Amino acid sequence: MQGLVTVFGGSGFVGRQVVRALAKAGYRVRVAVRQPNLAYRMRMLGDVGQIEVFQANVRNPASVARALNGAEACVNLVGVLWESGRQKFQSLHVMAAKTVAEAAAKAGVKHLVHVSALGANADSTSKYFRTKAEGEAAVREAFPGATIVRPSLVFGVDDKFFNKFAQIAALSPVVPLVGGDTRVQPVFVTDVAAVIAKAVTSPAAVGVTYELGGPTVYTMREIQQLILTETGRAKPLVALPWPIASLLGSLGDIQGSIIPWTPPVTSDQVEMLKTDNVAEHGLPGLAEAGVIGTAVEAVVPTYLYRYRKGGQYAETPAGAF
Repeated sequence: MQGLVTVFGGSGFVGRQVVRALAKAGYRVRVAVRQPNLAYRMRMLGDVGQIEVFQANVRNPASVARALNGAEACVNLVGVLWESGRQKFQSLHVMAAKTVAEAAAKAGVKHLVHVSALGANADSTSKYFRTKAEGEAAVREAFPGATIVRPSLVFGVDDKFFNKFAQIAALSPVVPLVGGDTRVQPVFVTDVAAVIAKAVTSPAAVGVTYELGGPTVYTMREIQQLILTETGRAKPLVALPWPIASLLGSLGDIQGSIIPWTPPVTSDQVEMLKTDNVAEHGLPGLAEAGVIGTAVEAVVPTYLYRYRKGGQYAETPAGAF
């Protein structure tokens, strides 16, 4: 069995696949999470004794240092898609990223992989993208050889992208469309995890920034139509003007701050949808990392069937994948 890799945020949607990929590659994995009692199933992703669940809070430098004790490599996946309670963009995307990078450098960790986001830009109107860029800068300053991974919209069985829009399509008489012409490049969660697992010990990945997008670029209108077709929902798409979308986003902000449920959309997500999210900046991607991109059409039907009338027993809608 190979050396120890500490994974912060390893119990999340992407994190679970990263832990699985690292375990499959033969690494010992320490999954650093705030609430270990909610992550006990992580041990089942590897052999007996291969995966350890460890209590750590990225806002607490001492606990971060303890989680890195004895680790040869580190992966930081901590982040949030919307703000609620103490889970703020600035504290998690910037301050926590800096804390992990500084602690990793001090502990003598050989490799650090920091997961950011495609679209990270210090000048973005989106706070999410701005803080992701600030976090990258903080990591580079503390750990110059860190590998930075910027995935586009990540999809998979438990994603908050296709599932959210499919749920809206199932419940609403019409489907609201925000940023219909905005282009996105969804990337499969297993492909993202493969890049991260490879980067953990690859000398070629040291100091490199990867932008990960899937094999196909879609507009948001095409994504919504794809979801409607796959789920068998013949409902009209209603394009929302930006002011109305922003108003709905503000209502989502209030919901997210009061109720611990995923809001349909937040004001910051509306800002994110004003900009294309495509890997076209000339940086290395899936191919350069040695990973073949998985098409949306090969995966989405395996989990969107549950939103059809009749669920898994429904006939495949005409025109679906």
